[in-house]
Amino acid sequence: MTLQPLVFETIPPALQDASDRLALAARSPATLRAYRTDWTAFVAWCCAQSVTALPAQPETVAAWIAARLEQGRKAATLARGVAAVSCAHELAGFENFSRSRVVQDALRGMRRTLGTAPTRKAPATVDLLRRMLDVQPDTLIGWRNRALLALGFAGALRRSELVALEVTDLVSQEGGALLTLRRSKTDPDGAHQTIGILNGSTIRALDHLSTWCEAAEVTSGLLFRSVDRHGRVGGSLSDRSVARIIKIAAEGVGLDPELFSGHSLRAGFITSGAEAGADALLIAETSRHQSLDVLRSYVRRASLLKTHAGHRFL
Repeated sequence: MTLQPLVFETIPPALQDASDRLALAARSPATLRAYRTDWTAFVAWCCAQSVTALPAQPETVAAWIAARLEQGRKAATLARGVAAVSCAHELAGFENFSRSRVVQDALRGMRRTLGTAPTRKAPATVDLLRRMLDVQPDTLIGWRNRALLALGFAGALRRSELVALEVTDLVSQEGGALLTLRRSKTDPDGAHQTIGILNGSTIRALDHLSTWCEAAEVTSGLLFRSVDRHGRVGGSLSDRSVARIIKIAAEGVGLDPELFSGHSLRAGFITSGAEAGADALLIAETSRHQSLDVLRSYVRRASLLKTHAGHRFL
């Protein structure tokens, strides 16, 4: 007897659901949150214009880009919005419109109108970070913030990495500690990356961390926790909390908080390393940059005046 292959006109719903979950898992939680926000905005705009959101015509997406451009949205935000709408169409089984000439022309026109240079936030360099640490109060919140700021700087950590750290991720060594990052932007598959954290004599990240853990009785689980106004230690911090802590610290030393972001600690370590003349490869061992071209842009900005061609004659 010859077995006939099973033929489905469409993928069974259970398999399609599993496939969709894997497709979503391939994207970071932060990306998914942004995509949901963009998709909600697109649907609301389509409803207001009385046009279909799913499936959307390329002309509809191009008009949405133009409308958001008039609202003052940034180039990266507009491009992400198109990616979000495209992702929603793919998951719903519709053709990806992002390569259509209409949409591509709209994106090209947007880039020419706005330019593509990223808006860089200010780095929290070592001298500035010392001032930020000094103004933290001697309270649970202050001790936590000191530890978070110092460790974020010493490890050139992203805010998502900071809030995911657990006590067991740090292993003490003579003069410092080994920090294992179980998952990060450059390691989405969770292969683990280990970096060295120096305590040093200036930032003393491990000393501040010890003070926080002892005061908050943090012995296992998440390293950084929320603290309410009554001094009660709670659950996990969000990555937005890290950005807020950095902004408040910047404001505390008399700086404009809008110039700083959750990326300022990471940028501060890289910039401080470049200003101190550290080798780019050594900086990359801590920052875990996969592309030295990206790292080189930080190093170049930090040394524009130190290595200026005009030193000998200007």
